[in-house]
Order: sequence, then C-alpha cells, then structure tokens
Amino acid sequence: MTSPSPATTTASALPSDDALRHELHNEVHARPSARIRLPALVVFVAVLNKDVTRQQECEHLRRLSRQQHLTVDDLQHNFLRLRFADHTVKWERHSEFTRYAIVQPLPPGALLGASEPELLASLRVDPDWLRGIPGRTVAAVKLAMVEHDLSDPHAALALGQQWLGGGGVVASLMGNGHSMAVTNFRLRDSGFERMLVIAAPGTSETRAGRISQRLLELEIYRLMALRGLPVAKVLGSTLAESEAALAEVTASLESRQVSETELLDRLIHVAARVERATAEHLYRFSATQAYDALVRQRIAELREKPIPGTQTLGEFMQRRLSPAIATVAATAQRLTSLSQRIERASALLRTRVDIATEAQNQQLLAKLTRGQALQLNMQATVEGLSIAAISYYVVSLLLYLGKALKSTGLNINPELCAGASIPLVLWVVWQATRRIHARLQLPH
Repeated sequence: MTSPSPATTTASALPSDDALRHELHNEVHARPSARIRLPALVVFVAVLNKDVTRQQECEHLRRLSRQQHLTVDDLQHNFLRLRFADHTVKWERHSEFTRYAIVQPLPPGALLGASEPELLASLRVDPDWLRGIPGRTVAAVKLAMVEHDLSDPHAALALGQQWLGGGGVVASLMGNGHSMAVTNFRLRDSGFERMLVIAAPGTSETRAGRISQRLLELEIYRLMALRGLPVAKVLGSTLAESEAALAEVTASLESRQVSETELLDRLIHVAARVERATAEHLYRFSATQAYDALVRQRIAELREKPIPGTQTLGEFMQRRLSPAIATVAATAQRLTSLSQRIERASALLRTRVDIATEAQNQQLLAKLTRGQALQLNMQATVEGLSIAAISYYVVSLLLYLGKALKSTGLNINPELCAGASIPLVLWVVWQATRRIHARLQLPH
C-alpha cells in the first residue's frame, strides 16, 4: 500500500477548517520585507486613499511597463510587488492610506562624500507616473542606503551631515551598531524629505529591507498620528462653548428660575452639538492613539544607541510628538467627559420633571377625591329625597286604598290609617334602599 500524502494526512487528521483560518494564518506573510541590495535608493510616497478605489489604483499600476495584465483581483490582498530588470515597485493599501515604494540602485553621484545630490533625475519610473498617483500626498521620503565603516560614528555622521547639505541633523546607531540613520525631517522644494542610512559593510539584503521598512513606517505613522492635532485645535472652541452652555443649564437647574421646558430645549441643543462632534471626530482621536502606539513600537524596534552630541530619532520624535498626542488625548477625554456631564444633567432634569409631574398628579388626585366626596354627598341627599318621595307615593296609595275600602262599607278612617302608616312606610323604604346598596356594594 502507498502511504498517503502529507496534505491528505493533515486534512483527514483535523476537523474541517474555519472559514477564516487560511486568511488569518497568512496575514503574518501579507506584507513581507523587501530585500535591498546596497547601495540603494528607496523613493517612498504615501497618499490618503479616501474616495480612491482599487480599480483606480490598478489602472494606475497598469501604466507601468509591461503591467497591462494586472486586474483588481491582483490587489485583493492589499500588497503587490512588481519586479523589473533593475528596480521594484511595491504597492500597499491600508485603511486610510496607500503607499508606493520604488527601490532601485543609488546613482553613483549620490554616494557618501556628495552634498545634497540630485536623486529624482535617475528615477526608474516616469515622473508623470509618480505625479499621477491617485490620492493626496501625506508623506514622501527619499531614502538612500549606503555601506560605510561605522567604527568611528562621528566620522560617519559628518559624512551623513554633508550628504544632507549641512545644518542640524538627527542621528542614531541602530541595533548593535550595524547601521546609522541620519535625517533632518525637513521638506524640500520637491515635496520630499530625505533620510540616509549608513550600514556596515556586508549588511545583508534582508536586514537592509527591514531597516528601510521600519524607518519609512515610522515616518508615515508619525504623520498619520499628527492628523488628530488640527482636529483637536478646531474642536477646542466648540467644546468651550458647550461647556459654558452646560454650566448655564446646570446653574438654571439649581436656581429653579427657568421652566423645565426651556431647560430641556437648551440641554438638547448642547447634547446635539457634542454628539455631532463625537460622531465626526472620535474615530480620528482613536486612530491617533493607535498610530502613536505604532510609532512607539517602531522606535523600540530600532534599538537606538545615541551618538554623543546628537539627538536620536526616538528622542526627537517623542519630544515633538508627545505634546501633540497629549493634546489629542486631552481633547478626546474632554469630549467624553462633557458627554457624561450632559448625561448627568439630563438625569437631574428628568428627576425634576418627575417630581413636578408627581406633584401635579397628587393635586389632580386631591381634586378627584374632593369631587367624589361631593358627589357622594349629593347622592346621599338625592337618596334622602328619593326615600321621602317613595314613602309619599306609598302613603298616597294606602290612602286611596283606605278610601276604597270605606266606600265598600267598612268603618275606617282612611286619613288616620294613612297617617299611622307613615313611620312604617319610611322604615320599609329605608331598609329596601340599604339592601340595594349592599347588593351593589355602594357606601351607605
């Protein structure tokens, strides 16, 4: 007998797969790091992809040489690497942005020793293609990666500073000193910022790929985290107005000088304004916190070592990023706190309305009770008159009966008999009325 294949054995040895098993398992391989041979140039562009469809991005990628066969299905996994003779183009789509990276050899004139070398002139893709990427640019970086001896970090840093055109720079050794990152975080006239990585001779292609990925992700996540800051600044005035309006409502609620209807109308206006701000901006604030966490993670992954006299990338970013993130976090907390205070004020107003309603109900019940008492008194008066009327009617009948009997020859006095029967008739009628009340369970 032939032994079953591994695939058959695995399939028969396990229960049926969950529908998401393969997708979740392969997520770890969804965005593999690039393999970069040094010296290299990485041109990185990230654009906001709001209102940009995959179809539009696919059509743009088709404009590259010999890529007319691409379909939207090729972009379903949010990652695509296109390999050409001497360069690669990488496409990645995220929830809010899409990033493109062109990896190619570094021009000979851009090696260490040069000063602000021109980089885009030797770009392997058409500049019009780069300019026509669908979306709005949020980050653009020209990352040059070279090999050089790092035994003297200050000498290497001086070369990196010269390469960036002089002036202040931010730099740090990464890992166990296997590479150095140098930048000044400045936007150039071209719209790009520049970064330089000086790696030790013999750096592997996979390590160079990981270094570039961490640095580029660090920059895009930093910029995405900062997108919450303008929102927080604009929202500050709205929150101040809402807090003042809520304070006025609370003061009026305490003084009892304003009607519940007017207070409710004012409170609803404040609540609607706050809920609108929450619906429009809470996602941006949450995204800022998430991106900030990614920035911190990428900084930790760099395992930076300081170069005396120079700030590390992590120190530079945290000192400038932390106040912005703190402002966004404070605004988000302020918005949440305001919603909670509105909820408490609403509860107090509901309690006040409930108390007023209960008092009105008690007054209404008192009026109904007085009305019922009056009705019972009137009913008793009417019943007394009814007893008298019925008794009078019965006595009249007895009088007529006595007169009839006297006309037949009986020796009786009809008037005397009728007068003598009055107490008996009243008693009988009264007893009959009581029995009727008892049967109907009416008070008597």
